[in-house]
Amino acid sequence: MGGNLLLNLRTQVVTHKATGFWDQVTIPKLFPAAETAILLCDLWDDHWCAAAARRTADIAERANRVVEAARANRVQIIHSPSDTMDFYAYTPQRRRIAGAPRVEPPDAVNLPMPPPLPIDDSDGGCDSEESTPRRAWTRQHPAIEIGEDDVISDDGSEVYSFIQRRGIQNLVMIGVHTNMCVLNRSFAIKQMTRWGVRCVLARDLTDAMYNPERAPYVSHERGTDLVVEYIERHWCPSILSQDLLKTYRN
Repeated sequence: MGGNLLLNLRTQVVTHKATGFWDQVTIPKLFPAAETAILLCDLWDDHWCAAAARRTADIAERANRVVEAARANRVQIIHSPSDTMDFYAYTPQRRRIAGAPRVEPPDAVNLPMPPPLPIDDSDGGCDSEESTPRRAWTRQHPAIEIGEDDVISDDGSEVYSFIQRRGIQNLVMIGVHTNMCVLNRSFAIKQMTRWGVRCVLARDLTDAMYNPERAPYVSHERGTDLVVEYIERHWCPSILSQDLLKTYRN
């Protein structure tokens, strides 16, 4: 029998209805490794915001260690550095998913409209003076190795088709930025959830675009935590990446 990942799913519930107070709960659950993929969202080689680029580089180095262990345990790895597919056009990992037959996604589930984000990111969210908006990225961060059996795509319908054909039901999201791409890309949490894919966020391998000079006027780290908590309340549970390091036999 195949191995399982023991994921400690952190979510948030309103224990007493109509109070508006949320409680954090953790639910251990076994996920078959063969039915689980890790998707690396927009961990680019550079960013127009210098502070964001530095944090992304740190996440990329830590993520690579996690991905290496998960890959060895037969977890599928999907690299999704948006806007850089030309860089990977002739790689087997890109061709494998781009040329595969498509699976038509189902009608999107009509979920309740969640409240606004808990942070003000209307200024772009950069907390650095070095912040001229531009497309600074050309590829995924080189600290992340791309394995022979990995795939590369920034297209939600490609990703959905691939995981459906592989029998993958669970998608663990690693990457940036939590309040933007991780939620809103075509391959990201909102769309995949609406298509019936069970999403999970690795909360220690993500970052938000948030400037502490904007509401709610908290530290950058606390701003990221607030977005993670928002996702746990309204979209999907989160885990710590250590849950992905080993499998348990049936």
